[in-house]
Amino acid sequence: MMETMKTPVANVSSVDKGRYKLVAENIIASYDDIVAVKNISMKFKDKAVTALIGPSGCGKTTFLRCLNRMHELTKNAKVTGKVLLDGEDLYSNAVDPIINRRKIGMVFQKPNPFPTMSIYDNVAAGLKLNGINKKNVIDEIVEGCLKMVYLWDEVKNDLKKPGMSLSGGQQQRLCIARALAIQPEVLLMDEPASALDPIATQKIEEMITELKKEYAIIIVTHNMQQATRVSDYTGFMYLGDLVEFGETKQIFENPRNEITAKYVQGQFG
Repeated sequence: MMETMKTPVANVSSVDKGRYKLVAENIIASYDDIVAVKNISMKFKDKAVTALIGPSGCGKTTFLRCLNRMHELTKNAKVTGKVLLDGEDLYSNAVDPIINRRKIGMVFQKPNPFPTMSIYDNVAAGLKLNGINKKNVIDEIVEGCLKMVYLWDEVKNDLKKPGMSLSGGQQQRLCIARALAIQPEVLLMDEPASALDPIATQKIEEMITELKKEYAIIIVTHNMQQATRVSDYTGFMYLGDLVEFGETKQIFENPRNEITAKYVQGQFG
């Protein structure tokens, strides 16, 4: 049985090169007394996509939520360790977690446009909350963000329509535009295409490839083909541990660990 196999700790030295935008050090996350993430350390390069793969319940989403301090919002949840954004520990008592959540944007598995707001207001909402009120400035940012997610040409004549009137794929791109509007430095995506059809999924993947020119992107995905298409680096998680972390090509073509090999070959999931 896979569960009886000893889970090794990943050696991250294979990606110890280049500039790191975000560094996680010894992250342990739990719900009540259940440990979901077991002492994980990872380094995320700027202007690159890192995919987190692994079977359901292995801690991928929990770890992702630790990176912008969302995990601690869950009742009885605990986190220990450090998350360094450009060298600053986001878990320091001197750091405002709300400000950090603006620096590290989050896109969820299910599209969640603000239901009572127009397409325009969905993107502009965060700007207004941050004190930006000049219409010409907001107009420019809204248009720019919608263009970045390849949505502008589809909605430019319908900006007053409700965000919920869009298709599922369009709603997800709207949510990504909303996250981009407040100018984050890192973008987290939790299965952003899992509920979408193949055409919408392709648009999301094309957008991710384009966005990595400006952002560090970390994506959780169950779709291993998607990981190979969009990511530069991949971390394989199993039972709360980081088993293996390296360049995506190496993880899928020449995994160093037996459990990784069995997973990417589809022997379990």
